[in-house]
Amino acid sequence: MVASTRTSQILEALTTTSADLRSLPQHLVATCAQAVPVTGVGMVLMTDAGPAGVVAATDGPAARMEELQFTLGEGPCVDSSRTGRPVLQPDLARSGPARWPGFTAGALEAGIAAIYAFPLRVGSIRLGVLDLYRDRPETLSALELAEALSFADAATTLLLHLQAQSPPNSVGVEAVAVIEDRAQVHQATGMIAEQLGVSLASALIMLRGRAYASERPILALANDVLAGEVLFKL
Repeated sequence: MVASTRTSQILEALTTTSADLRSLPQHLVATCAQAVPVTGVGMVLMTDAGPAGVVAATDGPAARMEELQFTLGEGPCVDSSRTGRPVLQPDLARSGPARWPGFTAGALEAGIAAIYAFPLRVGSIRLGVLDLYRDRPETLSALELAEALSFADAATTLLLHLQAQSPPNSVGVEAVAVIEDRAQVHQATGMIAEQLGVSLASALIMLRGRAYASERPILALANDVLAGEVLFKL
């Protein structure tokens, strides 16, 4: 991947801010929120199965935005990662309900009125998504869009370097300090799949569905499954 001059400037500024590589994602989202400018920014890891963990978030709504997408398996970041293209939603209340009904309701409640999602990919390899949001409906200007794309390129480079620190034959996610540990979710998914005799994909859909229906964070529900306090039945 060849970095643009602006991307190189962003990376140089970040590396002079902190010597700790693992803290750089948080610096990147904070700097991005000021440079574009937007209300907040989140960065999430992605796999072929969907969101895998929140790497950084500037504020509560940004963290909520990523949590909703992980819990529901839908939203701009999911579509952006799947297609490899930015997903720009300048007026979520108008265009979101038909496309992502569950996500849109939660995002609007959190005060998110516009979302701009940028895929972090190298070829067909999905690394993550950089999600920007505003608390008012508004389209990104041409200059703001160019700046956001430069930050997305910088985030892609950063994730590549972080994942390069992981042990051989690992998926690389272990090297990234995610905000919330998703291991419990995957363990609970395996338990549900075994209990019901269904695939892991179906089990994850069931876990997400119950978390949404009960208005609980998926991580909290997963912990209850692991503790034997919640059982799934067909």
